[in-house]
Amino acid sequence: MSAIGKTIPCELIPTHPEFRALASITGTRYQLRYQTSNNFVGRDLYSPLDCAWIHRDAAMALARVVAWLKHERADVTLYVLDALRPQRVQQQMWDALAGTKLRMYLADPARGSIHSFGMAVDVTLLDGDGQELDMGTPFDDLTTLSHPSKEKAFLAKGKLTPLHISNRKLLRNAMIHAGFQGISTEWWHFDCGDRLKVRAEFARVL
Repeated sequence: MSAIGKTIPCELIPTHPEFRALASITGTRYQLRYQTSNNFVGRDLYSPLDCAWIHRDAAMALARVVAWLKHERADVTLYVLDALRPQRVQQQMWDALAGTKLRMYLADPARGSIHSFGMAVDVTLLDGDGQELDMGTPFDDLTTLSHPSKEKAFLAKGKLTPLHISNRKLLRNAMIHAGFQGISTEWWHFDCGDRLKVRAEFARVL
């Protein structure tokens, strides 16, 4: 049965059976960057909404990421920077970039971000001291240096180092192994499952 047009107010997510709290996913840590000023907009976009949630399907996939890392690289921890992003927040981000070419980094709210279905995450990795691994750019760096598709060229030019590439590949391998799909423009963003299927069958959070 299609869920096209089905929506859920963000305020109802804590009692909704299809969603899980990020805090319930053992072996991960999180800090929602859009609930701080440390993001490309420069202000808290989430408060007073509780956005520390994710669709249960994506939560199960994150658990698989944790298991893979425990087996392959037990010295690092998955660090979630964003998960559920309500439609109203996506619209604020879209509006903040009006008139700029940077809108290429956002899904048009009219189509819907996969984040708004609880089926996308922005993630990085922490080392044993709780410090973020060096990925060559910070999260939300809206430049081509963040593009996975351009890593080889930037490595050849010396703008990315072998360590940066290795850290990014470790993150990608962990996520892809668990069923996530990366994108060509942001090393931190991963979708859980097929975008068309998500938009057609899952409910959007407003």
